[in-house]
Amino acid sequence: MEKMIYFFGKGVTEGNASMKMLLGGKGANLAEMASLGLPVPPGFTITTEVCAYFTKSGGKYPEGLQNDVEKNLVKLEDILGKKFGDRNNPLLVSVRSGAPASMPGMMDTILNLGLNETTVLGLAESTNNERFAYDAFRRFIQMYANVVLHVEHKLFEEVLNTVKHEKNVTLDVDLDVNDLKKIVKLYKELVKKETKKDFPDDVRTQLWGAIEAVFKSWNNERAIEYRKIEKIPEDWGTAVNVQSMVFGNMGNDSATGVAFTRNPSTGENYFYGEYLVNAQGEDVVAGIRTPQPINKNSKTDDSQKTLEELMPELYKELESYRNLLERHYKDMQDMEFTIEKGKLWMLQTRNGKRTPQAAIKIAINLYEEGIIDKKTAVLRVSPKDVDGMLHPMIDPKAELNVLSKGLPASPGAASGRIVFSAKEAVEKKKNEKELILVREETSPEDIVGMNICSGILTARGGMTSHAAVVARGLGKPCVVGCSDIEIDLEKRIMKIKDKVLKDGDYITIDGSTGRVIEGNVNKVKPELKNEFETLMKLTDEFKRLQIRANADTPSDAQTARNFGAKGIGLCRTEHMFFGEDRIEAMRQMILSSTTEERKKALEKILPMQREDFVGIFRAMDGYPVVIRTLDPPLHEFLPKEESQIKILASKMGISVDILEQKIESLKEANPMLGHRGCRLGITYPEITEMQTRAIIEAACIVTKEGKKVIPEIMIPLVGNVKELQLQKEVVVTTMKKVFEEYKMELKVLIGTMIELPRAALTAFEIAKEADFFSFGTNDLTQTTLGFSRDDVGPILKTYIEDKKILKDDPFQTLDQVGVGRLIKIAIEDAKKVNQNIELGICGEHGGDPASIDFFNKNGFDYVSCSPFRVPIARLAAAQSELKKE
Repeated sequence: MEKMIYFFGKGVTEGNASMKMLLGGKGANLAEMASLGLPVPPGFTITTEVCAYFTKSGGKYPEGLQNDVEKNLVKLEDILGKKFGDRNNPLLVSVRSGAPASMPGMMDTILNLGLNETTVLGLAESTNNERFAYDAFRRFIQMYANVVLHVEHKLFEEVLNTVKHEKNVTLDVDLDVNDLKKIVKLYKELVKKETKKDFPDDVRTQLWGAIEAVFKSWNNERAIEYRKIEKIPEDWGTAVNVQSMVFGNMGNDSATGVAFTRNPSTGENYFYGEYLVNAQGEDVVAGIRTPQPINKNSKTDDSQKTLEELMPELYKELESYRNLLERHYKDMQDMEFTIEKGKLWMLQTRNGKRTPQAAIKIAINLYEEGIIDKKTAVLRVSPKDVDGMLHPMIDPKAELNVLSKGLPASPGAASGRIVFSAKEAVEKKKNEKELILVREETSPEDIVGMNICSGILTARGGMTSHAAVVARGLGKPCVVGCSDIEIDLEKRIMKIKDKVLKDGDYITIDGSTGRVIEGNVNKVKPELKNEFETLMKLTDEFKRLQIRANADTPSDAQTARNFGAKGIGLCRTEHMFFGEDRIEAMRQMILSSTTEERKKALEKILPMQREDFVGIFRAMDGYPVVIRTLDPPLHEFLPKEESQIKILASKMGISVDILEQKIESLKEANPMLGHRGCRLGITYPEITEMQTRAIIEAACIVTKEGKKVIPEIMIPLVGNVKELQLQKEVVVTTMKKVFEEYKMELKVLIGTMIELPRAALTAFEIAKEADFFSFGTNDLTQTTLGFSRDDVGPILKTYIEDKKILKDDPFQTLDQVGVGRLIKIAIEDAKKVNQNIELGICGEHGGDPASIDFFNKNGFDYVSCSPFRVPIARLAAAQSELKKE
C-alpha cells in the first residue's frame, strides 16, 4: 500500500469520486464534494486496502498506519484550530464506515468521539451550551459502548426512559442539563457493570477502538446477509472515515436531515426530504423520532413545519446543492446535511436507494432531460428493478377495511401473517409463505427478516428511516411511521386504534398509499407506466438476443406478447392433458393394452390438443412457436388416491385390483431418468403422431385465417442421434399427410432439447438431423451436477454459504464452468456440421440476468422464460450487449 490515508477538506483534498473502490462511496464522495467547493467538515479516509489487510491478518494493522493517522489528526487540528483531547477547545470526530457499494445501516458509526469528563467541560465552555455538551456526551457513551464494547442498546434506552418517566417527559429534548449529567453517570455505571471495565477516557483509545469496530463491522451478521442479498463481493472491504463533528443538536437554530434530489419512492422530479430540529443524524435515520418535511412537496400533513418555512435561506442553499450534485453525478442523490447554529454542512452524498418504479422513472426522465444518454439509461436500471415493477397492487374493486395510514415508503401491496421480530420471521417462513414484519422501528439486525417477509410495517420512522431505505433497496412493500400502532411484545399483540390484532393474524399493507388493511386483500397485476414502455423500447434498440416465452395456453401466450416476447420458446403439451375434460381420455390411453386401444383414446385427445394450438398460434401471429412433444413419465397422469382409482376403474369397466396393478407397473425408481421424453414417442409412436397432427392441423387452420404461423416441433430428452431420427421420421410422415389433406404446405423446423450430457457431447451427430437446439438447462444442470432439483435444497446453504463450493444456486444461475462448458462444446460442434442451426434456451436460466449474459456472449439466437420475466430478459440482453461494447 503506497498510501493508506486520504485527506479531504477545502483546499487540501486528495481523493475524488472515481476512487470508490479504494475510498468507499462515502469517502470518495466527501472528497468530491469538497473539491466542488461545498461546505464539507474536513477529515480523512482510511482505505479499503487497510480493511482487507486487517481482515486477512486477523486484526493487525499495516506498519505505519498509526503514524499516518497521527499526521492527519494534526492536519485536521491545524485547519480547525482545535485539539483532539484538549480541555479548552476539543476536537470531536465521527468515525463512519463506507464501502464501495452503498450498504445503508449495515455497518457501524460512532459520533461525538473525543468526549470525556474533561473535554465535555471544554465543549460546554467553547459553545456556551452546557446542555448540548452533555447531550453529546450521553449519545457518545451509548453509541460507543454499543458498537465497540458490545453493550446492548436497549439497556441504555431503559435508563433513558426511566429518567424521562421520573421527569414526566416523553422527548429527549425535554431533558435539562442536570438530567443529562445524571444519564451520563448512569450510562458509565451500566458500562462498568456489563463489561467489568471503566468507560475509556483516553481519546486515542476511543479512536482506535472505533476504527477497529468499523473494520470488524464489515463482517458482522447483518452486513454479510446484506452482501448476499445485493451480491456485493465479500473481499471489497470498507473504508473508515474520520471526520470533524458538526452538531445539529445545539438548539433551535440547529438541525439535521436527509434529502433526495428526487422522490425515491415515486421518482417524481422534486426535492424531497426530512429533518429534525435540535437533533443528530442518527435520530432521523434510526426512526426514533418522526421527522418533519423539508418543503411543502414532502408534506403529508398541513400542520407540519417545513425547513423551507423555518430556515428559508438555508433551505435555498441546500436546494442549490441539490441541483449542483444531481447534475454533477448525473443521478438521483441521497444527501445528509447538518445545520449548526445557522450554518449548513454537507455530510454525505451518494446515489440514492430507490424503488423499482422510481428507478425506471428517474433513468428515463434523466435521459429525456438530456442529463444522460440512452445507453446510460438502459444500464442504469437493474433487472431487479424491472422485476419489482411487476409486483401486485391492491384490486381497486376490493372491499377494504382500512385500519390506519402511515407513510408510503416503498410501493407495491403485500399480505401476510403478522410477525413481530426478524428471528420469528425466519422460523415461521419454514411453514408460512406470506409474512408481514411489524416493528416499532427496524434496525440493521432485522435485514434477514426484512428480506424474507412479503412486506414491512413500522410504527415510527420517516421516509428516510432504516426501514424505508432498506425496503426500497429490497423491492419490498413498506409502510412506516404508522403512529396509530401500539405493539405489546409480551402479549404478542398490536393495537390499531380500537382494533386488536395478534401474532399470526393476516394484514395487508399498501406501500404506494401507506394504507394498513385488515385481512388478506385481493391483489391485481400492476399497470405499467409510460417510462416502463420507453425503457423497453430502448432495450430493443440495443439487444441482439431474441426473447421468447415459455407459455402453454393462449392466455399465457398473449401475456408474453404484451410484455414484448417475440415468440414462444417452449410450449409444454403435457400441461394441456390435466384439464377435467381430457385427463380421463389421457388415462385411458396410458392404461390401454394395445396400439388400437391407445389410438382410440388418442382420437379423443386430438381435437382438444388441436384447439389449444389454434389459440396459441392465433395469439402469436407472426412469431415462432416451439412445441415440445410429450415429456413427463406416464404415471404422473394417473390417479393416486383410492377414491379416484375406483372412479376410473368403473369408467374403464375393469376391477380396482387390475387397475392398481397397471398403475403399480408404471411406477419407476428414478422417473426423471426413466420412461419419458423421446423414449415415450419411440415406444408409442402413435403419441408423437397424434401430437404432430394436432400441431400441423392447427397451423393450417390459423394460416387459412390469414395469420402467419411459424411452428417448430421439439423432441425432448434426446441423448442419441438415432432417437431423433426415429421421432423425426414420425413427425415428417405425419406432416406430409396433413399438408396433403389441407392442400397447403408450411415451413416447420424440427429440433431437439439438449438436456443430457451425452447430447451435448455428441452434438456433431445430432446437429445433422436438427434444425434447432434448445438447451433445457434445468435437466442439463441436474444430469451434469448429479443434483436432483427437487431434493438439493437442504444442502445448498452448506454448499454456497458455509463451504463455498458453489457460488450460486445452479438452478437459478447457470453453472458456467461445468454446464456452461458442455453448452460451449455442443455449440462449437453443432456449428461445424450445421452452420444455420438455431440456438435457444428454455430452462429457468432464460430469465436470469447473469445466465442471459453467458448466452448472449456465446452466440445464442434466443432465450425463453416465463411471461412475467420477459421484460427482465429484454433488459438483461440489452445490458449484456452494451457491456460487450
